[in-house]
Amino acid sequence: NQTEFRGLVLWLEDQKIRHLKIDDRAGLRQVNTPDWDKQFQSYLNSLECPKLTRREETIDWLLGLAVRLEYGDNKETYSKHNTQNVDMNGGGGDKPKLIHSNPLDNLDFTSPEFVAGVDKLADFLNIPKHPDHLITLQAVASFISTRLHPAAIQDPTSVIPEGQPFDLKANGSSNGGQQNGDIGMMEAAQILRLLHINDLRLLQTRINESIVSV
Repeated sequence: NQTEFRGLVLWLEDQKIRHLKIDDRAGLRQVNTPDWDKQFQSYLNSLECPKLTRREETIDWLLGLAVRLEYGDNKETYSKHNTQNVDMNGGGGDKPKLIHSNPLDNLDFTSPEFVAGVDKLADFLNIPKHPDHLITLQAVASFISTRLHPAAIQDPTSVIPEGQPFDLKANGSSNGGQQNGDIGMMEAAQILRLLHINDLRLLQTRINESIVSV
């Protein structure tokens, strides 16, 4: 909120930036006065802050300035902890250690056990398998996120496509019904066209919903 924002600006100036003399910070200290914004803008101008439209951008710029100044004042201290020095010292007891809190970070996505697990998921959900098990996993994740979320489980009809199944063979190929080429290739082309039409319909629906909401 406004009070916290002004307090943060004052803390950065007092503790890290220290651009103004102590007496000249009086305007920033009056965080509850209507004149504070004017004092703040004058402060930004003295720092040669670029013109930013959002408060978040301004505070981000001030934080970056504070970090640069803090590093400049204590360069030797912080330089001792860079990667090169840590490695040269054999790691040491103070070397930062990355602790993974997400159990997925420890998975080996190429292990036979992981591939077998993906295959079992695909079989359970009746999802065709791709030679690349990671692509199969993407299909599994897409199916679960669209068909097995709580709202879909409560009302399955909301996510099940309506209409009759489209028989590719009965409706002929994409080449005017003439199957002169690779049948599998022509059926794949039909499927891609149907998916494209479905995407266009979804896009049109969203456009209509946006127009209605406006």
